[in-house]
Amino acid sequence: MERLQKVISNSGYTSRRKAEELILNNKVLVNNEIVNTLGYKVDDNDIIIVEGNLINKKVNYKYYILNKPREVISSVSDDKNRKTVIDIVKCSERIYPVGRLDYDTTGIILLTNDGYLANMLIHPSHKIYKTYIAKINGILNELDFKNIRNGIMIDQRKLTIDYLKVKNIDKIKNTSLIEVTIHEGRNHIIKRFFEALGYDVLKLSRIKFANLSLNDLKSGEYRELSKEEVKSLYELVK
Repeated sequence: MERLQKVISNSGYTSRRKAEELILNNKVLVNNEIVNTLGYKVDDNDIIIVEGNLINKKVNYKYYILNKPREVISSVSDDKNRKTVIDIVKCSERIYPVGRLDYDTTGIILLTNDGYLANMLIHPSHKIYKTYIAKINGILNELDFKNIRNGIMIDQRKLTIDYLKVKNIDKIKNTSLIEVTIHEGRNHIIKRFFEALGYDVLKLSRIKFANLSLNDLKSGEYRELSKEEVKSLYELVK
């Protein structure tokens, strides 16, 4: 027996949060009866219909890594008709991105229809590391490094940087390339981190997610994860 919203999410139909909204809004039938209770549990014999669509509980799980280009939305759809990651990754199954990258941020993003793994990877308790390269308009000074070591307050919460390295400094243009690794998932957190120090992020790219790197993937390219890579992700969230 599993919770109804988990079964819907794991089927790849939608996210767990959206599944909960659909349940509460009387959009879900179990054995031809409306269910609007989040604690409701189902088994393999139950027939689940969401918004008129029969849910397939036997899912062909897919896992992709994409090098997201600039000006692409990390979403299944967009009300402004902008290009989304789903427009790039061609898959017969209904997949969705794991977490988000900003519209103008490039780099690694995962897409899957494995709702359980997706939820575990973005859950803060698992502290999944993400590494970025940021180009900023300035050069970090000693006070900046001191503040970084002590932790930066953002929204009255301290942000601790797991790793930071200055990759390059251009004194003529007064810019720097900084490598930053964090395990937090707050919105726009890298940009807000540098803003708290007094710098603007001119370019931002995520080069690593968990134990996955882009390697030879060029902008806009993607590939399926190997069985070994999927297994390693599950091991991280155990």
